[in-house]
Amino acid sequence: MRYFIELSYRGTAYHGWQTQANGISVQVTLEAALTQRLGIPIYVMGSGRTDAGVHAKQQFAHFDVDEPLPLTEAFIYSINCILPEDIAIHTIFPVGPKDHARFSAVSRYYQYHITRQKNAFQTSLTYHFRPHLDVERMNEACEILRQHSNFKSFSKARANVTHFNCRLDFAYWQYTNDDCLTFHIKANRFLWGMVRTIVGTMLEIGQGRMSLDQFEKIILAQDRTVAGRAAPANGLYLIDIGYPAKVLQERTVQALVSAEHGETLSG
Repeated sequence: MRYFIELSYRGTAYHGWQTQANGISVQVTLEAALTQRLGIPIYVMGSGRTDAGVHAKQQFAHFDVDEPLPLTEAFIYSINCILPEDIAIHTIFPVGPKDHARFSAVSRYYQYHITRQKNAFQTSLTYHFRPHLDVERMNEACEILRQHSNFKSFSKARANVTHFNCRLDFAYWQYTNDDCLTFHIKANRFLWGMVRTIVGTMLEIGQGRMSLDQFEKIILAQDRTVAGRAAPANGLYLIDIGYPAKVLQERTVQALVSAEHGETLSG
């Protein structure tokens, strides 16, 4: 049987999502907790890889087991007690044998958070960036970005992919309050390091160090060396993974049942 896990994590202490030879990853930590709780080796496949220090408000992964799991609130609570405090499982639900956390996903939505004022409690969760930014000009750059589909210039050079095309659904900057500026971007897929490099390049535009014509030339060049520096990982969040309704139908059923019984599936 195949199950999906919906989880969130603070990525500060981890070398990204994927198993790494040189550090602890979210994937390895999650697998260890599931293995301990179920008493059998468990291997998970995530919807995508987040880099070291990147956070996820919503991430999905799948794993396979031979026997049905007791999907009660107490069962999920018991796994969350094994996990460290910076990883939380929200729900586990059954899916079809061919449903895949990565390949069944139809969209990913990221946010990048920038604060102008230093905050001792947000150091690892936002990028403290003091210079004045022309947000209107940065949003004009977003409109240019949406006119293109090849984003090789914003991908890490060692990216192991067959193509660099992505379909952008939206991209824009917005002040959530006087202090916090947030970049929103959603696409069917993202390249390795793509969002952080776009943010870093747009910060150059916002400071008046790069024109909109130069920005479009960078996109057309399809060359990572001409784009700006990647923004730090601590401001980046994976917000939402989109799936066809049929993949998530059992998750919806479980939520309704739990609501009727006054329970919660959250960790």
